[in-house]
Amino acid sequence: MEEEVKKALDEIRPSLQADGGDVELVEIVDGVVRVRLTGHCAGCMYSTLTLKNGIERLLKARIPEVKYVENIM
Repeated sequence: MEEEVKKALDEIRPSLQADGGDVELVEIVDGVVRVRLTGHCAGCMYSTLTLKNGIERLLKARIPEVKYVENIM
């Protein structure tokens, strides 16, 4: 599952980097994917939307084992 998550994050990464941010995988525990939003994404008021409507939605659609995604500061 980790490789699938990394591959999906690699697809999202260019969009985040275009806005001065990035995402890194911290860990996966019992279907919960923990990531760290960095750069402009870390302090952006839209980071929750990016996390839930972007990253989480893509991961859950591709990897049924993913329950949800959390941002670890």
